[in-house]
Amino acid sequence: MSWSEVCAFVETLPGIEEGTSHGTPALRVRRTFLARLREDGDTLAVPVDLEERSFLIDAHPDALFVTEHYERWPLVLVSLPRADAALVRELIEDAWSERASKRVVDAWLAERGEADR
Repeated sequence: MSWSEVCAFVETLPGIEEGTSHGTPALRVRRTFLARLREDGDTLAVPVDLEERSFLIDAHPDALFVTEHYERWPLVLVSLPRADAALVRELIEDAWSERASKRVVDAWLAERGEADR
């Protein structure tokens, strides 16, 4: 998956804004960090629950990792060239649903015929 494919996917999620973070392209929802492309252009930083991060990395060791710098932050690093597009979409969608308003998330889920998360 590429950054342009990530941007195309997030167009399906309401309220996403493109911007920058630490001088690199980033995504926000409700002015809150959602994801950012790291300086190498191939790694995406995405928020996840710290307790879940180890499980995710163990389940997808070729695509997900964390560096010492990010160890204390609730983020996982995603190698976009190595990650399955469905995994990237799921990580972003989960982070978005935690940050977007409940009303927006509920409307989006209803539109898709899905139950509340």
